[in-house]
Amino acid sequence: MTPEPTPATATDDPATEPPPPACVMCFNASDPSGAGGMAGDVATIAAMGAHALPVVTSIVMRDTADTFDQHEIDADVVAEQARTILEDVTISGWKVGFLGNADNVSAVAEVLSDYTEIPLVSYLPNLSWMEEDTLQPYLEAFRELILPATEVLVGSHKTLQDFLLPEWDSERPPSARELAVAAGEHGTRYVLVTGIMLAPKAGRSGNSSAGTTPEQYIDNVLASPQGAITGEKFERFDATFLGAGDTLAAALASLLAAGSELQPAVGEALSFLDQSLDAGFRPGMGHIVPDRFFWALPPPEEGEDGEGIEMPEPEPDDPKGKGTPRRVH
Repeated sequence: MTPEPTPATATDDPATEPPPPACVMCFNASDPSGAGGMAGDVATIAAMGAHALPVVTSIVMRDTADTFDQHEIDADVVAEQARTILEDVTISGWKVGFLGNADNVSAVAEVLSDYTEIPLVSYLPNLSWMEEDTLQPYLEAFRELILPATEVLVGSHKTLQDFLLPEWDSERPPSARELAVAAGEHGTRYVLVTGIMLAPKAGRSGNSSAGTTPEQYIDNVLASPQGAITGEKFERFDATFLGAGDTLAAALASLLAAGSELQPAVGEALSFLDQSLDAGFRPGMGHIVPDRFFWALPPPEEGEDGEGIEMPEPEPDDPKGKGTPRRVH
């Protein structure tokens, strides 16, 4: 039996419709692996309860193991994508990922300059796969045009050190605060640094010489030029993830767009990343992909959790490794 249509009522008036979710415009590359890039942004923003407005900046040729090349999108096309939807939709957050080339950086920065009151989370991935004559102009444009508009710059410790402090020659690695000072010189207010290696601690018996393995922890720290603000420590496991940085940055952008204060938003974004990685899966022969919809899946059957998964070696850009989450506060 076909139900009768419901008569129109006052609640159908657009003026009385509930407000839409926070809208986040994300500039990023198309990633056919679905792990990071635009696919990762859309999945993460949706999982956080916000709505993504995706602007494609490049088409990356990659699989779940490696990036091989890219086909750049014309800068005018990038800007037109953004301005067309901005004339229609009110946004409350920005997320910048990989923009393809220096011309696209300039085009995106021009769009951002018209909406300076909206918080911007920028993510700098590992771009070692790019040719040097393309990479250096890109990084220089990113430094000069994107950093001044950025509220929070997200990246791995190694990537941010190479980008912000390329002439660092101390035997010790720079602290999160020192990276924040370097970013602050270009106008960025905060950095969220992932993958900071901490000294191993003795195993659970407290005596690593007695046959136990020292526990290796990785720190993730939000810092300003004045010092560290908040963060989470993860126990490191031998695993390699693809798309972790995009996931963290998109989650943070969604929370800020929804009105969260920065410090609790960082804590929630790190928790979301942690659980996404714990539920991660390997769709191909390469790295593990975060599952941003871990909360929508039924719990695994007894004995199924983690069976048969061989974990590859970790990479510097991975904030944590695969396994049961064990935090140290």
